[in-house]
Amino acid sequence: MSDEVVAHRSEEEVRIEKLRELEALGISGYSDAVHRTHNIGDILGDFDALMAAETPVRIAGRLLNARWHGGSAFADIADESGRIQLHLRKDVVGEEWYKTLRNYIDHGDFLEIAGKAIVTKVGERTIEVLEAKLLTKALRPLPEKWHGLTDTEIRYRHRELDLISNPEVRQRFVVRSKLVSAMRHFLDDRGFLEVETPILQPIPGGASARPFITHHNALDADLYLRIAPELYLKRLVVGGFEKIYEIGRCFRNEGIDYAHNPEFTMMELYWSYVSKEKFVAFLEELVTSIITSALGTLDVPYGEGSINFGAPWAQKTFRQAIIDSCGIDIDECPTPESVVLAARAKNLPIDFSDIVGLGEHYDALYKKTARAEITQPTWIFDYPLALKPLAKVHPTDPTKSASVQLVVQGAEIVNAYYHELNDPLDQRARFMEQQSLREQGSEEAQFMDEEFLQALEQGLPPTSGVGIGIDRLTAFVTNSPSLKEVILFPTLRPITKE
Repeated sequence: MSDEVVAHRSEEEVRIEKLRELEALGISGYSDAVHRTHNIGDILGDFDALMAAETPVRIAGRLLNARWHGGSAFADIADESGRIQLHLRKDVVGEEWYKTLRNYIDHGDFLEIAGKAIVTKVGERTIEVLEAKLLTKALRPLPEKWHGLTDTEIRYRHRELDLISNPEVRQRFVVRSKLVSAMRHFLDDRGFLEVETPILQPIPGGASARPFITHHNALDADLYLRIAPELYLKRLVVGGFEKIYEIGRCFRNEGIDYAHNPEFTMMELYWSYVSKEKFVAFLEELVTSIITSALGTLDVPYGEGSINFGAPWAQKTFRQAIIDSCGIDIDECPTPESVVLAARAKNLPIDFSDIVGLGEHYDALYKKTARAEITQPTWIFDYPLALKPLAKVHPTDPTKSASVQLVVQGAEIVNAYYHELNDPLDQRARFMEQQSLREQGSEEAQFMDEEFLQALEQGLPPTSGVGIGIDRLTAFVTNSPSLKEVILFPTLRPITKE
């Protein structure tokens, strides 16, 4: 093809034409036969020995670029384990094949390379190419700056390009995978059983959140995507399982920002017959163990500073945290109106206009004051009872709940009840209070769940439970300012035809 013809055609059109010409030459653009003997990381790790022994190697990967100089060329090729330079010579591969490669191979194509390890005159470790074979023809080019794609819209919408272009992004998701794997091993080694519960549920329960709704045609019934697995997991504890957990997707029809995505991954766990002190210590051990397994350290860079996950962590009550932050004592604010007046007296810019109920008022006050100021890992104990309809009443304060959350950098990553509510009469009364809030306009209040109440009436033993957000934890330990950076395909606004 002449340069003039190429100039008037799109890159995709040119590549498709190259594919057709390759096929006319009897060269498949999509070969199935691969005979790789080494990955690039192994070659780099044992390079000197391979070079000294003149060991033949055969690699496969994506061509990142090529620099042609008459009868020779240098190029870079990458696989999952790393990247390495190639040296291609016309007198070695043959004039015809060299010409074919130069005319029809583009950056982004996948190649199989047979060769040997050498070091160039400038000291760069390189593979001297003896044979080259096309494995896959890429019909779209890599981003112009494949070494640093920065457009966030493209990065999130086309994560495959992000992974190709930005090695640090790939590493972020490797860390995420290691965290989840380490979590499973930690729990399995301590006798916990992994289970699965429904994602499609007739009643969304286990958290205070607005659900997604869908319709099942065969049943002619509305169903909800789960907002949490809690109620089904507790029913399994009623059934006799004493140590269980689930790692899975949950869905909440809420806003999207740096700390929220409508679908997210959570680990939820229940453990019967364990004391408050033992359970909290167990949670510290769990989190510190999986971070160490994934990163090798507990001192994690974050923003312009760092997070030290070394235990034991600081502890405060919900009430004391707010007092320390803004001087308001929630024990002196027994009504929504009194919370609003106290905030106004302190000139706090909190919008309470769309908030329903005492619990939601406490929550808004806490999030805008105390929680926002917490940077290092801190346990916040004993949230107001109105905020925790599934937790047991605090042993000594009937206005508080037997609950604790781990807060880091102004966000919760561990939400635990050291005493789960197992009194079915109390639970029914709490559900009725939640139902009243729904009737007053709350979109996050919980639903009445008769099947769950029937299970509680069979008897739930003394139990502790916890939920850990995988996305938020990963964001903190990988120095990511947004959950979109640690979710492979975050929820985005659909692209319209316009």
